[in-house]
Amino acid sequence: MGKVKTVQEMFYGVEDVKAMLGYSKSKAYQVIADLNKELAASGICTRSGMVPKKYFERRYGLAEPDPKAGRRAMA
Repeated sequence: MGKVKTVQEMFYGVEDVKAMLGYSKSKAYQVIADLNKELAASGICTRSGMVPKKYFERRYGLAEPDPKAGRRAMA
């Protein structure tokens, strides 16, 4: 089994979201709450005040496209 990831390695907190999006602290909290509502509706457990990095990056178009997915994924 590989190294267990820490919370800091897997989640963005409000200060991270604030810095990346240039939002106020309250707006960053709202973004996190909205994303967590989406995740909860899908049956995924969430953590208040934090959002999974992979989900945030995918939703905001910050994730690198998967080269195996072909050209359609980049469109």
